[in-house]
Amino acid sequence: MNLKYTNNLVIFLLSLSLLTLGLSFVLGANPNTLTATYSFYGLDTALSVSTLGVLTGTVMIALVAATLAAHYKLMKPTAALFLAVLVSIVPLLTLFASNRWVEQLGGFPIIGSGQGIIKYFAIVPIYLFLFYKNKLTDKQHVVLNFIPVAMVLLWIGGMKFYEFEAKAIVGLVETSPFMSWLYVLFSVQGASNVIGGFDVLFAVLLGAGILLNNKKLIILSGLACLSVFLMTQTFLFTTQIAFSSTTLFQRLGQFVIKDLWYVANLVVIATLMLVQPAKLK
Repeated sequence: MNLKYTNNLVIFLLSLSLLTLGLSFVLGANPNTLTATYSFYGLDTALSVSTLGVLTGTVMIALVAATLAAHYKLMKPTAALFLAVLVSIVPLLTLFASNRWVEQLGGFPIIGSGQGIIKYFAIVPIYLFLFYKNKLTDKQHVVLNFIPVAMVLLWIGGMKFYEFEAKAIVGLVETSPFMSWLYVLFSVQGASNVIGGFDVLFAVLLGAGILLNNKKLIILSGLACLSVFLMTQTFLFTTQIAFSSTTLFQRLGQFVIKDLWYVANLVVIATLMLVQPAKLK
């Protein structure tokens, strides 16, 4: 896979995910997320939830349009990068709000509604690779794209060792033809521990592979990490409410569609480390 194919694949993943998210917000999905986000800025009292949803969705859709325009050289990439930073930073700053953390379990770093928020860390490194590749070294691009992958796998994977998270994923795991067997072999907590252990282990191994420039380790751990993010996409089709507007455009759909960003992060890492080896000096 050369840079041209990598860019096309990454832009497809970005466009699909951001367009889906944007449309879902415009159509009024997940108002609780909007309230939790914009209450941090005091905008929930100034504007209605529906207006905030339309504004949020419109910015995301505009980001898709700017990305495609920049890709096809119809405009400079400055607007795309600006919108990418805006889409990322608005939710990420709300991690400082107390309502993002499970206070009864100690608050930070126990994630509550922040699980979906930390995924926005993935966006900006992708845009830097797409439109400002020559501004940074390959090593810097690899590190920037690895950080969000490691963060989400270590952080959310680590949550799987807590009872509240183990119980929260039962509805997804027990209906999955790929994962339900875990409940045959393990208890609810045991199965969650296996899932979390898998996430943490291969995030660490991917980091080790990058650090040591070990292609075999990168391939093994990279594929394992990729399987995590692809597996979440199958939940859209295997849950009890699959193929419904609730699955595609509500809380579950909004949560898992963001994992396509991490597929893009991994594609960037693989391209620079395996196809066009980075100069790790």
